[in-house]
Amino acid sequence: METDKWGRRIRAFRKLKGFTQEGLANDIGVSVSVFGEIERGTRLPSDHMLEKISDCLGVSIAELTPEDERE
Repeated sequence: METDKWGRRIRAFRKLKGFTQEGLANDIGVSVSVFGEIERGTRLPSDHMLEKISDCLGVSIAELTPEDERE
């Protein structure tokens, strides 16, 4: 699993939905530094965190999933 692809997709949806890193990090209950690591691709989001991100952004986990990792 390539973490940078996840991070790029999450960042793109975050910006599309008008969230700041700080705002979304607060909404999902993580620090801005942890969320920044996810967007930069140095940390992979857990399944639980992906659920929270998708709920906050109003998108499905499938939409957040990089194309080459979809089943």
